[in-house]
Amino acid sequence: MPEHMMPEDGRFVEDASEYIKRKQLGVNMTEFLEQMFIYNSAIKKVRTTLEILDNEFHVKNDYNPIHHIETRLKTPKSIFKKLEKRGMPATIESMKENLTDIAGVRVIVNYIDDAYRIAELLLSHNDIELIEKRDYIVTPKPSGYRSLHVIAYVSVYLSSGFIKVPTEIQIRTIAMDYWATLEHRLKYKNEGTVPEGFHGKLKLYSEEIASMEEKVQELHREAEGFYK
Repeated sequence: MPEHMMPEDGRFVEDASEYIKRKQLGVNMTEFLEQMFIYNSAIKKVRTTLEILDNEFHVKNDYNPIHHIETRLKTPKSIFKKLEKRGMPATIESMKENLTDIAGVRVIVNYIDDAYRIAELLLSHNDIELIEKRDYIVTPKPSGYRSLHVIAYVSVYLSSGFIKVPTEIQIRTIAMDYWATLEHRLKYKNEGTVPEGFHGKLKLYSEEIASMEEKVQELHREAEGFYK
């Protein structure tokens, strides 16, 4: 999930316009960019909230739970291909009603405890409302993928009032992200699927990483208690 292009960027506008014209989609470009601006605003709000929480935690506890933050605004190609795959109309209204991951934020934390702590603090805000939470840390995917997924409505305040914007927030440790980056790379190089022969290895390495993380987490807890 690399840093995203913002809807006011020239390249984003050009890419969106070219794709919509080439695919002959009946989408009003101005309305599309206005909607993408709203999704982008939700990303900015979540990021700012996370940075404030991380800074506050440092001031109070001399420790930063967040290692770094990545953000992603889905491209027009990804949006409309996903709608097409689901058999849904390629319209702005359909996009708003059916997709909850157009605005994406990934939070990379240091330890497992930090993942749950950040999720709890984020969802304690009145203008961030939980839609769904999927805990792939406690129950990993069959592939071995581990992460905490939170889908939430983020209130974006505009001149006309506020809008609740669905936003996907992934929270994972450095080790989980290291594994997920490898899996993503394997899929990317093999047209969206992990090559044969790699499934077992990935699952095994995920389990080994999880075991080591638990030990490192316990050591971190002991160290924090020692320095208090």
